[in-house]
Amino acid sequence: MSASSEKFSDLAARMSSAAVMAVVGIGAVWAGGFWFMALLTVVCGALVWELVRMLGAGQNRALTMGALAAGSFLAVSLLPPGLGLPFILVPAMAGIALLSSNRTLYMVFAALIVISCYGLAILRVDFGFVWMLWLALVVIATDVLGYFAGRIFGGPKFWPRVSPKKTWSGTVAGWVAAALVGAAFMTVPGVGLEILGISVAISMASQMGDIAESAVKRKMGVKDSSNLIPGHGGVFDRFDGMLGASVFLLLIEQVVDFPPALIG
Repeated sequence: MSASSEKFSDLAARMSSAAVMAVVGIGAVWAGGFWFMALLTVVCGALVWELVRMLGAGQNRALTMGALAAGSFLAVSLLPPGLGLPFILVPAMAGIALLSSNRTLYMVFAALIVISCYGLAILRVDFGFVWMLWLALVVIATDVLGYFAGRIFGGPKFWPRVSPKKTWSGTVAGWVAAALVGAAFMTVPGVGLEILGISVAISMASQMGDIAESAVKRKMGVKDSSNLIPGHGGVFDRFDGMLGASVFLLLIEQVVDFPPALIG
């Protein structure tokens, strides 16, 4: 097998799985309501299940914590605003009692996972389908163009001790991809040049989420968060970028005029 072929040896599996995930994800976002909530519940539970397994706990403990996270997400989403907020942190706090090691790492990521999923549920209601689609496309474009650019152009590594395969060429290509997605959404009435900067910032946040998960895997000596998704590893391996992007968007929407146009 040539060096070029080796670079893309996982491409067929990645593309097939990505196509299925895109159909399911975008379909759920478009449908909203029950379907989007069901998807987020599954994702939330799967993420915490994978996190606990990566941190060295047993399968039974991982299943318990994953179910707790899924239930907590549903509770905070269905209860009146404010009343359900403690459930965001219930899975993180439970880790103190249920885990024997890596508690701090677990608490931080578990809280971010539930916050991210809850944030996506709120963003879908507040922003509508178009801007949720924009968020998903920014994250996907960042990952896809970064993957191809990194393997085609190579060059200096981004952070080799944490993520040996990531390059600066792929990182910058992700920013370019995000800007192009932002430019496409400038066709929406009321949207100006600010969407370019917001898109690139969201891209950076998604890359930070990716790097954060890579750091956990490196620390624990695991290659993938699980083997649930052929060619991609686990749910965490695919959702890490959205984790960073959604949390960041929740923060910046408080300080910038976003979204510039609300469309259902």
